[in-house]
Amino acid sequence: MSKYILPVSVFGTVFGVAVLLKNHVTGGRCPSKATINGKTVVITGANTGIGKATAQELAKRGGRIIMGCRDMEKCEAAAKEIRGKTLNPHVSACQLDLASMKSIREFAEKIKKEEKHVDVLINNAGVMRCPAWKTEDGFDMQFGVNHLGHFLLTNLLLDKLKESAPSRVINLASLAHLVGKIDFEDLNWEKKKFDTKQAYCQSKLANVLFTRELAKRLQGSGVTVNAVHPGVVATELGRHTGLHQSQFSSSVLSPFFSLLVKSPELGAQPSVYLAVSEEVEGATGRYYDVMTEKEPAPQALDEEAARRLWEISSLLVGLEEDGRSGTVNSAAEGQRSAGQTDAAQSPTPAVGTSGSAPASGAAAHSEPL
Repeated sequence: MSKYILPVSVFGTVFGVAVLLKNHVTGGRCPSKATINGKTVVITGANTGIGKATAQELAKRGGRIIMGCRDMEKCEAAAKEIRGKTLNPHVSACQLDLASMKSIREFAEKIKKEEKHVDVLINNAGVMRCPAWKTEDGFDMQFGVNHLGHFLLTNLLLDKLKESAPSRVINLASLAHLVGKIDFEDLNWEKKKFDTKQAYCQSKLANVLFTRELAKRLQGSGVTVNAVHPGVVATELGRHTGLHQSQFSSSVLSPFFSLLVKSPELGAQPSVYLAVSEEVEGATGRYYDVMTEKEPAPQALDEEAARRLWEISSLLVGLEEDGRSGTVNSAAEGQRSAGQTDAAQSPTPAVGTSGSAPASGAAAHSEPL
């Protein structure tokens, strides 16, 4: 019997430390008990993972929830499930493919025509480390979906958000922005060898730069915008990372790994916090690591880069933007031309929960399209 004492003790110690560590890194639940009766919330990528959990939590609080998703069958099923669990009939599914500028414009037009107001926009959807796919419009899939898609959607809904002020925009970013770099000369990876990890990090840095520039442009409007890293969450977003695909990692490492990652329900709490908390009322242009405000990476504080990214993004998605310099115009037109010329129609990315990694996998943030 004594021969089992040491290994059992070691296992128990490791398990205990893992549980304590998990409790520490999850950040807990949103402390605010605020309700949002009568308020309209638009959430992208809400059919699974963090997006679905966010939709359910905000529906519990009385919100009118609009779930924008590419896969309508899954979205309708998720909306029905949430209506049943929360007894809130105001949860609806709406077609939105963030890899298509046409789809984004149609979605925004529908919202503007049918909704009296938009009080909260949660840009939650995303893809992570997928192959060198292109969007319908010829953009790198990760940059196109994670940044350009949400950039266009947010701009198209700005008038509605301003009319509904005080209103909030929440952009799901990632800790990955810390090692991100914006390559203004080759945003779509047409000139250099494609690096799926760096492409993802670039898109997440773009999320933070966009947040800061938008906050600056919205000063005095009553619309706030903040970026958040929700923590490491067990969703399908990491399907393309290869995590847990070997028999060893699936059978041996997976049980320990699962102790250190959040459930989608806990992963949704930072978004819920920024959507409803009285504590962050009026806060804008900030970056949150879970529910704690942090300073983002130095490159995310570059105001000139944020301005340049805004102007190039405006041209790439077809928004009219005044005051652009000739150099910025040329760079943007070059990116648009290169992307659309070389855009072989790529496979539609499998989208699990911002899209699927193994069920035991985890993502640095959440959601499917």
